Amino acid sequence: MKSDQFDVVVVGAGPGGYVAAIRAAQLGMRTAIVEKAELGGVCLNWGCIPTKAMLRSVDVLRLMRKADQFGIKAVEPEPDLQAIVARSRNVAGQLQRGVTHLMKKNGITVIKGQARLAGKGRLSVKGEGAETPVMAKHIVLATGARARTLPGLDARADGVWHYREALTPPSLPKSMLVIGAGAIGIEFASFYHALGAKVDVVEMAEHVLPVEDVEISEYVGQELRKQGITLHLGSNIARAERGNGGWAVQLGGAQAGRLQAEVILVAAGIVGNVEGLGLEGTGVKVVNNHIVTDEYGATGEPGVHAIGDVAGAPWLAHKASHEALVCIEKIAGLDPRPIDVNRVPSCTYSHPQVARVGLTERQARELGRKVRVGKFPFSANGKAIALGETGGFVKVIFDAELGELIGAHMVGEEVTEMIQGYTVAAELETTEAELMHTIFPHPTLSEAMHEAVLSAYGKALHF
Repeated sequence: MKSDQFDVVVVGAGPGGYVAAIRAAQLGMRTAIVEKAELGGVCLNWGCIPTKAMLRSVDVLRLMRKADQFGIKAVEPEPDLQAIVARSRNVAGQLQRGVTHLMKKNGITVIKGQARLAGKGRLSVKGEGAETPVMAKHIVLATGARARTLPGLDARADGVWHYREALTPPSLPKSMLVIGAGAIGIEFASFYHALGAKVDVVEMAEHVLPVEDVEISEYVGQELRKQGITLHLGSNIARAERGNGGWAVQLGGAQAGRLQAEVILVAAGIVGNVEGLGLEGTGVKVVNNHIVTDEYGATGEPGVHAIGDVAGAPWLAHKASHEALVCIEKIAGLDPRPIDVNRVPSCTYSHPQVARVGLTERQARELGRKVRVGKFPFSANGKAIALGETGGFVKVIFDAELGELIGAHMVGEEVTEMIQGYTVAAELETTEAELMHTIFPHPTLSEAMHEAVLSAYGKALHF
């Protein structure tokens, strides 16, 4: 076998791509990965990881600001934005080096450049001044997605940010307008407001985090307003004009009006990176900037597969990684179980945090399911009271006839670390009986998960 011939070549080294390459190598396949930028992709370098490092800094800041509540005397803390950014970049760099090590450890050939399909089982990789042909029995496209741009508000416009600019700000803006109240928009709104910026959020939907359960969304909206973040819901950008060192914005919709902002942060969704891949003339179908696949990642072109954000929602790193395993194991002739998207958890690292898995109450009822709903507030949880973090609640949704856990939703302190309990329960097709019988340790925030289950059946003990 020539050096440029492989069993599997993965295009894109994000959480889907590099996991696909590792699994292929583990299964004995000669594997290469092509990446035009940094190993680890957007998630590790410019998304999931650096944002969480920055959000951790403001978590510490918030805690220090209320130190007196815990009997601690401390001077007023002052955030150092450049130090926060530097720490975030160092965290991303450390993990990026870790991915590089994993490629070497697993004997994966790393090819730097832009890849495009060049015929059956062939890729052409354009590197620095040269194009290299690469042959593979199977090609896995894992090119991810990028931030959606809005007319007149792309990153080249002065004072317009997307996630990359928001992660490396030259200074703290005095005021910021965030377009989009999904997870990315609300996380950055929480971050910059905590540092002292005046933050407005514009969202076309009637709630922030519109994909969440309505009760969760409404609670988050209330908390953000209490913190001082201004929400313009059911609204849109009718006009934006640059001048006098900032932006003058005219809002349309339910909350029409004018506002000023030094910086506009666009967080209005993402689009799949399907351009430049040589898909023209192939059997690969693209719909709404995303590649259409079957449940194993196969496209309409034999030998070409797609996983992760480029293959559509939900646009989550852990979903991409698991899709990678399913895709590669199918290629290897194994019998993997396809992903059930209703069992893919989702987390938002705002303040307060949000986590969920499964159906919302509205979705369950619209599907005709008879449901039992249980809720338990953290204000009645001993550990939450000890932590001084009593805001939020846990909500669970069961099929009333089968006892199946079909949805779980949380808002509050560190709920992103708790949702995996319900995710495991859903994957195991656990009923209310097993969850009620499960012993949760005391004192922990997770006891609220148990109490919410009991609540759904009128058996809550502490509320």
